Amino acid sequence: MKPLVQLALDFFAPPPPPEPSAPAAPLAPAGSAVRFSHPQANRQALLGPAVVDYLFKRAKRRSIGFVVAADGLVISAPRWVPLAEVDNAVRDKSGWILRKLGEAQDRQQRMSQARIVWQDGAELPFLGQRIRLVLDPSHRFAGSGGAALDAERGLLQLALPGSAAPEQIRDTVQAWLMRQAKHLFTERLQHYAPQLGVQWTRLTLSSAGTRWGSASSSGTIRLNWRLIHLRLSIIDYVVVHELSHLRVMDHSPRFWDTVASIVPDYAALRGQLKDEPIPQWP
Repeated sequence: MKPLVQLALDFFAPPPPPEPSAPAAPLAPAGSAVRFSHPQANRQALLGPAVVDYLFKRAKRRSIGFVVAADGLVISAPRWVPLAEVDNAVRDKSGWILRKLGEAQDRQQRMSQARIVWQDGAELPFLGQRIRLVLDPSHRFAGSGGAALDAERGLLQLALPGSAAPEQIRDTVQAWLMRQAKHLFTERLQHYAPQLGVQWTRLTLSSAGTRWGSASSSGTIRLNWRLIHLRLSIIDYVVVHELSHLRVMDHSPRFWDTVASIVPDYAALRGQLKDEPIPQWP
């Protein structure tokens, strides 16, 4: 049987093993206004009003590399580059570093605010809008899977008693969200496939932590059910992205031209997809 070709929307390669710690740079003044610290920091830089504690590694590469992730700044350099040259590069790139660290910190704060306390009155995003959970022990809508949305009032009513455990509330909401996702994703696939001149064969839902979707040469589309938290325009971008892989099985310019033929503003939506905080699920 011909192996399936899987193409992921997002993929994060594991970092190289950490090198032995480099000597720390001189400590910056303790009274500086802003501080960004990597948990494994072994060097430090004073960049304007900010102190940046960063992880420095030696790596097999041709130039100095800068990466800002959730943990902070990581700098990699070839073994032949002296530390003084690394320090100069950090200063030269200080504007970019501080901007990216600020964006990462802001995202972490928004992610923290997106955490849900599973109880009566909790709120969560659904198709880009906030909805509020209401526990309704009368079970008037138990036949619809234990949950029903009152879209006009922005309420998700759950057929659960007020004493329901957080895990029971969470599982009921997740099951409802996944049903909505399966229905909506199917509808959007059916809408866009004819426009792209492709045929998909099967839809499966994913719970992956770092992938929003994938497509296989057999026509199977895999979409992360957590997309249901986001606006329809972002969902449509992901759907079109994966359907476009049924025409072009790579990320070449021809592929992006295919995406742009349906979603001209895909670049902006792609950025929003990366930045949008959504609730964390187990």
